[in-house]
Amino acid sequence: MSERKVLNKYFPPDFDPSLIPRRKQPKNSQQVVRLMAPFSMRCNTCGEYIYKGKKFNARKETVEGEDYYGIKIFRFYIKCTLCSAEITFKTDPKNTDYAAEHGASRNFEPWRDEKEVEEEDRLARLEEEENNPMKALENRTQDSKREMDILDALQDIRARNARNERVAAGGSTDLVDKLARQEEEDEEQREKRLADEEDERLVQEVFSKVRAGGVGSSSSVPLEDGTSSDEKDAEESAPTLTIKRKAEGEAPDLHQLLAEKEEKSAPVNKPAVPAVPSFKKQKMDLTKSLGIKIKKGKGKAIPVK
Repeated sequence: MSERKVLNKYFPPDFDPSLIPRRKQPKNSQQVVRLMAPFSMRCNTCGEYIYKGKKFNARKETVEGEDYYGIKIFRFYIKCTLCSAEITFKTDPKNTDYAAEHGASRNFEPWRDEKEVEEEDRLARLEEEENNPMKALENRTQDSKREMDILDALQDIRARNARNERVAAGGSTDLVDKLARQEEEDEEQREKRLADEEDERLVQEVFSKVRAGGVGSSSSVPLEDGTSSDEKDAEESAPTLTIKRKAEGEAPDLHQLLAEKEEKSAPVNKPAVPAVPSFKKQKMDLTKSLGIKIKKGKGKAIPVK
């Protein structure tokens, strides 16, 4: 026996495919196809409900005289599952859907009405914008704000998905997120450093520390850093004074401030006050007044009779 499913078939050398007789078919012939109901419907004859997705052996044909921009429209014939009444529906390329034609009515679908309402609202909005330029500007502003909110939400979703992928991959870090985080931290640190420098500058303008000895000129040996040895010794030995300056306006002279500081710190010579002699209060002997005589030998008090 030969194989049942063969790939290569034998063709004799004198085979001529043009001599094979061809069967003539009618122009609008119907084909039997297997399909599922494209929408929920109710039979007009018996009232049976046919849900979306139920399978049928249908007949398909091309609708004559109807097309949509060159796209052919097909008609399908099915039978009701209860009464076997014929039901027909055809394709609707304009709305990318199917349309019930005969034998059944399509069930109510709320989203179809919503599309119609949205279309009416869109037309009314366009008409209003043509008559009112301010309304058109307001609508464009709202649309741009809505687009920005959508983009922000999309960015958050992408970041969340990337974080979940890193966790699922075993804690592998994403280079882009890491660089973005470092840039944010560097920006925060730079702002903090600038704020600290500004505060320090303001403090230096208001408060300044100088040596109490003032600034003097003397001949001494210069050092490597440009200062003299006498100046360095004087700076180390002299105490430090804190001078408060005004935040606004011209600062006073340094020598004047040092002179006022020394005057305030110098002791004040007060006039001498004459000393007052102190008087010592004598103790009173109350033994005689009470009639008590003390013997010197034994140290016992004997009452005097």
